[in-house]
Amino acid sequence: MMQINEQEIRAALTARGQSHILDRAASLNDAERDKLFAQAAKLNLGLLDQLGKGAEEGRGSFAPLGAVTVGEIDRRRDEFRANGLDAIRAGKVGAVLLAGGQGTRLGHDGPKGTVNVGVTRELYIFECLINNLTKVTEAAGCSVPLYIMTSEKNDAETRAFFEQHSYFGYDKDYIRFFIQEMAPAVDYDGKLLMEDACTISTSPNGNGGWFSSMVSAGLLPELKSRGVEWLNVFAVDNVLQQIADPCFVGATILSGCQAGAKVVAKADPDERVGVLCLEDGRPSIVEYYEMTEEMRTRREADGTLSYNYGVILNYLFSLSRLEEIVNTELPVHVVEKKIPYMTESGEFVKPDQPNGYKFETLVLDMVHLQESCLSYEVVRDEEFAPIKNPTGVDSLVSARALLEKNGIVL
Repeated sequence: MMQINEQEIRAALTARGQSHILDRAASLNDAERDKLFAQAAKLNLGLLDQLGKGAEEGRGSFAPLGAVTVGEIDRRRDEFRANGLDAIRAGKVGAVLLAGGQGTRLGHDGPKGTVNVGVTRELYIFECLINNLTKVTEAAGCSVPLYIMTSEKNDAETRAFFEQHSYFGYDKDYIRFFIQEMAPAVDYDGKLLMEDACTISTSPNGNGGWFSSMVSAGLLPELKSRGVEWLNVFAVDNVLQQIADPCFVGATILSGCQAGAKVVAKADPDERVGVLCLEDGRPSIVEYYEMTEEMRTRREADGTLSYNYGVILNYLFSLSRLEEIVNTELPVHVVEKKIPYMTESGEFVKPDQPNGYKFETLVLDMVHLQESCLSYEVVRDEEFAPIKNPTGVDSLVSARALLEKNGIVL
């Protein structure tokens, strides 16, 4: 059990203007106070220093980055696939599912992966993803280790859901759950919010914390003992996500790059998607709102957009490189959010407007820490069906239409 140095915690809170937490502690009993200080000891209070710094540091010099196109992939499919299947059979490939979010925006009370996308039958987001991975394991004749990142808020429910559904037929010995590290939440004055009388309000520290959370959970020795050399990390909300895709794995390995990223060609110059590019000569991702008009509209000689390839949060990273950069501090993104909290009088408030800040790191920032990254184009309608909204663009409705287009019975 971690030793709690109460004096150090008090000093750290006071130094960052959080003495109201100590005032709260004074009214707690011994067990409640111990719980509060134990939580504070685990939190990265240094994140609070990011407040008031203004805009994030300027970006570097951007340049376009081409891709292995769908046409080239089709021509070399047998070569890529054979190489990828060899790596999978050798145990070199693991998969990491980022599943710490809730289905709140979809009107669902529970982990996002437990949302039912079926119409005439039950078909859950988690089930869709497991089915996609199972296609690969059947082709390879072996299982791929799957690591599922949950959050403190949905871990127990996620584990129970998989158990209840018999892991959707996947070998449970190849599934591991781990909890994403948490970050504190503050109001607009930079004061830590309280979730209840003895709990500081927290939220997952962003999808950029996935590998450090794996290491903190003690999973690195297992990865090494399994012989894993590559980790395919992907988001829970894309039901067409192809996981441990042999062609993608093979193409990345044959390219000699440290990482790979699945991308789709932009639908139009103004599509709101992060674009894989070069920044100061290294792979990077530029967000749509960071692009100049010249960058958005620039075209190559064949007419394609120069900044053409949008990321879909499906990356392949070299484990050895991840180990090298695990202690590198990623940029911290301070984002406005609606944060439920308890007032000083003990009233619980669930705001309907943003009322404070959360601190997040993003997996896209890990791309810039790679020396090279293969941009691998996929067909949008076959691999990109994100579910972020109940209706409209990138919604449950649009995802269902794409699932049916790909022959999935709903």
